[in-house]
Amino acid sequence: MTDNPPAGTIEIAGKTVSRLGLGTLRLTGPGGWGDPEDRPLAVSLLRQAVHQHGITHIDTADAYGPHTVEHLIKEALHPYPEELLIATEVGVVRPAPDVWMPLGHPAYLRACVEASLRRLGVERLELCYLHRIDWEVPVEDQIGTLQALQEEGKIGHIGLSKISGEDFRRWHGEIDIAAVQNVLNIHDRYDPVQELCREHGVPYVPYRPLAAGSAAHDGDVYTPLSWLLGLGPHIAPIPGTGSPRHLSNIVRAVTLGGWEGRRWSPTARRRPSCCRRRRRT
Repeated sequence: MTDNPPAGTIEIAGKTVSRLGLGTLRLTGPGGWGDPEDRPLAVSLLRQAVHQHGITHIDTADAYGPHTVEHLIKEALHPYPEELLIATEVGVVRPAPDVWMPLGHPAYLRACVEASLRRLGVERLELCYLHRIDWEVPVEDQIGTLQALQEEGKIGHIGLSKISGEDFRRWHGEIDIAAVQNVLNIHDRYDPVQELCREHGVPYVPYRPLAAGSAAHDGDVYTPLSWLLGLGPHIAPIPGTGSPRHLSNIVRAVTLGGWEGRRWSPTARRRPSCCRRRRRT
């Protein structure tokens, strides 16, 4: 581990972690399907990220593979360092490569969490996102299922992904949103949820921060990442890569930006937990 985490630190789900995280979709086969072409390389990259570069925020999903990356993370990093935050997502079913379908039935969400616990080899998912809202199922049932699992000690903190400003306003007053994960990059520059997160002291985790590589013109990852980090200290990007060299370039880029040593914690704008209404399924 390094004493100067890349891009400084941020508090997410009760842990102080590196502000630069690692997205892991690229550690699968084409279309987010099956094993990566070089499995040992993927395992090595995860170890490099954590043990060499000091990245302590790893983002994954049960849908990556599906299931592939959670197995890789356990193989590479278990037993996990105390400072490591592994965030996973549930609520998407994968019928084929490049096909992602929300499935928010309470029984399915519960089964997903139980399976992720086993694959990752943990007793609790420290941060579990609802991967996508399934509009065929009452949202209250989806959130309520995650809250019930939180009360049972199987989920530590709940995050929301791919949500609108209206979704944020609807749920921010009723649950502790530990983080929001939406797309944001220099091509997709505006997301009202980013501003709401800054206002309410919620970490904002932009996925596809390099726009699947298209934002890194001529290999320049410094410009798009610096633009994101400059939006505010609540921003915690999770660029993904399957290349150790590319990962080193990403870390070097945020180091050049001089973000090391900076620390951000959520503000105290949230309502006390005793005042929030809980929904159960």
